[in-house]
Amino acid sequence: MHFKSFPKTVEGSTYPLWEEVILTEKEEFVEEQKARRDNISLMRKCIDDAKKLMDKEGMAEYQSDVLGIALALYRKRASHVVYWKDRRCKEKFDFMNSKTNSPAKSSSRTSKKKAEA
Repeated sequence: MHFKSFPKTVEGSTYPLWEEVILTEKEEFVEEQKARRDNISLMRKCIDDAKKLMDKEGMAEYQSDVLGIALALYRKRASHVVYWKDRRCKEKFDFMNSKTNSPAKSSSRTSKKKAEA
């Protein structure tokens, strides 16, 4: 189960209300599959980059060296599983709040107009 907390602005308060967003098993699985595809593609690109780097620097191309450089590049570039899940949580949070905030804003404006009249 993946979850993330986001601050939700509360009108009339200086402190945000923290709201937890939890991914369903299906949503989590979908994000893991996206990350897996991206990570495989990313690792291939890292291997190609490592080979090019070694060639450009005039280094002998040994598989272990290529993999070592590729892994170093990969570690720098890859944190995709958490990234994709966090991004999905943020999308869910934004969607949930766009539904709840719209009527509240319009009703508070209506109340203000009634109070002014």
